[in-house]
Amino acid sequence: MHILYIHQYFKTPEEGGAIRSYYLAKGLVEAGHKVTMLTSHNELTYKKMLVDGIYVHYLPVPYAQNFSKWKRIQAFLWFVWYACTKAPLFKQADRVYATSTPLTVGLIALYYRWRFGIPYLFEVRDLWPEAPIQMGIFRNRWLQRFLRRKEKQIYRKAQALVALSPEIERHIRRIVPHKPLYLIPNMADCQFFRKAERNIYHEVQFGVENKFVVTYFGAIGTVNHLDYLLNVAEACQQKGLSEVQFLIAGQGSELPLLKKSAEAREISNISFIDHQNKYGLLSLLNVTDAVYISFADYPVLQSGSPNKFFDALAAGKMCITNTAGWVAQLIEDNHCGFYSPPRQPEKFVAQLAPFVTERTLLETCQSNARSLAEREFAKEKQIEILKSALEPTRQPAKVMAYTSLV
Repeated sequence: MHILYIHQYFKTPEEGGAIRSYYLAKGLVEAGHKVTMLTSHNELTYKKMLVDGIYVHYLPVPYAQNFSKWKRIQAFLWFVWYACTKAPLFKQADRVYATSTPLTVGLIALYYRWRFGIPYLFEVRDLWPEAPIQMGIFRNRWLQRFLRRKEKQIYRKAQALVALSPEIERHIRRIVPHKPLYLIPNMADCQFFRKAERNIYHEVQFGVENKFVVTYFGAIGTVNHLDYLLNVAEACQQKGLSEVQFLIAGQGSELPLLKKSAEAREISNISFIDHQNKYGLLSLLNVTDAVYISFADYPVLQSGSPNKFFDALAAGKMCITNTAGWVAQLIEDNHCGFYSPPRQPEKFVAQLAPFVTERTLLETCQSNARSLAEREFAKEKQIEILKSALEPTRQPAKVMAYTSLV
């Protein structure tokens, strides 16, 4: 089968960032399918490459996390237009697999279906347009109604839908209750990431010798609201937890403001590290005791399936989230960390302190994290579910135990 995979922000392990689409596409290639990836890059020309068996077409549509709202929307729409102009190159595809965000990627799938009759599956990574509406980005009621109608149209016309979390699954069910729907969260690469002893070289590299390390890695934008982590670091400093060191690794629009705020507040137990690719992240996680998962305090953001959570599980790290929802429930049910309310930094200090002083508690949490990764979220299991979605005649893949949360 020839699968046209549309993802505006496709990344490889060498680039770092969210590499879910790389895992899934490579898994499909290994299963004998031809996979063509239609994506974008920040270069000035259209380019084609063969990446680990995936035929990748890069459209010249610049995008950066620090773009303004209108510049981002322009990039979304420009990608739609450019992808549609390239449609004749891909008319022989048997299936389109389109992944959000943004929701506008679904418009490309609709166009290919209309023009060439190619059925498509639509993967819902985040709740668009619900997330930007709740966050006040789209305030116009007519625009909100239009976007919700488009969301429903994209769902209705899809051959099947893929949700990345039980909460996204529930949202889709309310809109199109009878559409075939598969739950495929982000995945844990249990071969690449492993629970390992600390390497003294990496301790020196990141300046964390004899420290209990809490790390945030990933995008640094308004949606992540890392002011919460600054508040936590400041509370630890004030409460005398001097052995705790916080690391923030990544890039994004809020990074300069965070650095300035940390300096102005004289928060000395927090360090900022450049964006890491997958191999740099492996080194960073080697010296990390706990991973902090941060989102702004909006209900819709509880539905996400954050990559960093699954990387942390695979690496056998304690997980701390400031967001209620299915991830928090998984963490607490499996005893691999804790949920800490984002506006109560003093509570975070009280929750963290026992793990700093009692190493056996930390070790138990970390072992539980690795076990959860292997049992429920190994990437091989998620790829099997995707193959079931793309090949309806296959025996359906086994449903994961955590779907009892639905």
